[in-house]
Amino acid sequence: MHPSRREFLQICVVGAGGLLGCGLPSAAEPGGGSARLTARPGTPTGTVATGINRLGLGATRDGYLYVPPGYVPGQPTPFLLALHGAGISAQGPLDLWGPYADARGFLLLSVDSADPTWDAIQGRYGPDVAFIDAALARAFGRVTVDPARLALSGFSDGATYALGLGLANGDLFVRTIANSPGGIVPSDTPPTGHTEFFFSHGVQDTVLPIDLASRRIVPELRQEGYTVTFLEFQGGHLVTPEVALATVDWFLR
Repeated sequence: MHPSRREFLQICVVGAGGLLGCGLPSAAEPGGGSARLTARPGTPTGTVATGINRLGLGATRDGYLYVPPGYVPGQPTPFLLALHGAGISAQGPLDLWGPYADARGFLLLSVDSADPTWDAIQGRYGPDVAFIDAALARAFGRVTVDPARLALSGFSDGATYALGLGLANGDLFVRTIANSPGGIVPSDTPPTGHTEFFFSHGVQDTVLPIDLASRRIVPELRQEGYTVTFLEFQGGHLVTPEVALATVDWFLR
């Protein structure tokens, strides 16, 4: 999250008519555009090696599919799409969740945003949605995914973006994980399906303060009928090992 933008980030929540934008006190408001993804898991037609597989989606950025050593081709396997925070690359989620993927046997996909943060946070949903969709399609073509344990996660700006994508694609992502989000950026796509949510947020977070973010978003989602698990912890703007373990346990339950 850019500190210069944090001061005026306002929280966008679910309203009766869909996602409602709060707007920023500036000329440009974030949000709008389609957050809809079309890729769906099916029967793979390609092969994959264990470890990190570069998907070959672009020269300046790419998607990376991590396959744990215990993966068995043809056996439905839990799958996590993890979105990085602002100023971080796809390597961040690979470093964070890779050891848990090894220990717990789930597939992990991480992609680069086009700019330092995700498109809708500073503009509209669009290029990053298309890139994520292409990465999912390519990953689904190589590995066998358990659709009942297909989840989306993000940290910081990645969590903010994940919330918007999760609402718009609840028929794809059974579970949506937001570790220290800043809000929900509205799209032109109405909520689809009924994803479940897991939130974690440090009570000493000075980057995206909990009172301005998760403590406001969680009650609104619950009021709209969503199932939300909320973990507050002593700490700042990070994912502690304890929080990471709780996140993975919730994802794989």
